[in-house]
Amino acid sequence: MPESAAPSRAWLATGALLGLLTVAGAALAAHLPDRLLAPDGRASLRAAVQVIGWHAAALLVAALWMRDAGRRWIVHGACLCLLLGTVCFCVGVAVPALRGPHLGRLAPTGGTLQMAGWLLLALSTLGRPGGRRV
Repeated sequence: MPESAAPSRAWLATGALLGLLTVAGAALAAHLPDRLLAPDGRASLRAAVQVIGWHAAALLVAALWMRDAGRRWIVHGACLCLLLGTVCFCVGVAVPALRGPHLGRLAPTGGTLQMAGWLLLALSTLGRPGGRRV
């Protein structure tokens, strides 16, 4: 494997693992007994799982884009923000849904990181006149 392909392969694997987590989380959200969930916890848990699924797909697409993009560093940064943001957001939403403590600003921080990841991904598509990427 060429060294330049290693980051994109790692992000492909990460996206696939998030996809696995999405399916497992959906099963838990559907089948956990109500006594384990906070009021409205099932809806919150489903929302967290949905966010994981969206960002699993985003990481897969970004990893493929990384192979083609001239600015791998910005796509890598986007992937990192998407992953960290997803973990923070979903943990911040899921823990209280499972009758755990509220984790303060973890969910909003995760959402902000996710937005930064999407912005970096958008910026990675911009190029300079003449075909050179910014």
